[in-house]
Amino acid sequence: MKLIAASWRRLTLAVLTVLVVVSSFAVFAPTASAETYQIKLGSDKGSLQFQPSKLTVKPGDTIEWVNNKVPPHNVVFDIAKNPSKDAALAKSLSYKKLLMTPGQKQTTTFPADAPAGDYTFYCEPHRGAGMVGKITVAG
Repeated sequence: MKLIAASWRRLTLAVLTVLVVVSSFAVFAPTASAETYQIKLGSDKGSLQFQPSKLTVKPGDTIEWVNNKVPPHNVVFDIAKNPSKDAALAKSLSYKKLLMTPGQKQTTTFPADAPAGDYTFYCEPHRGAGMVGKITVAG
């Protein structure tokens, strides 16, 4: 009887040890979560520029566009200046509706299968004034 009880305790201890080890992997494993970045439309000083004008993201990440100074602004991704020259992708990333008041926000999420490379974007009303930016999607 003592032999069965001792064997049972050892088996229980072994099972508990395995459970603790396996659960620690679940707790401490790094998670691949998407990030959200913010780009201001118009600089804090009132310049016609995106702030920041260059940013590196990963597929699945989101950009929050915040209307800042000297509106109206929008965000249009250049069809000819994205890695795949894909018009549908450029259109899906763009937000052509003008943001009229400071603080208005819009988001763009890069698809999980977005090709790596540089994506050029601009503000339609202020493109001629140099309001152009670039997002690099890292592979």
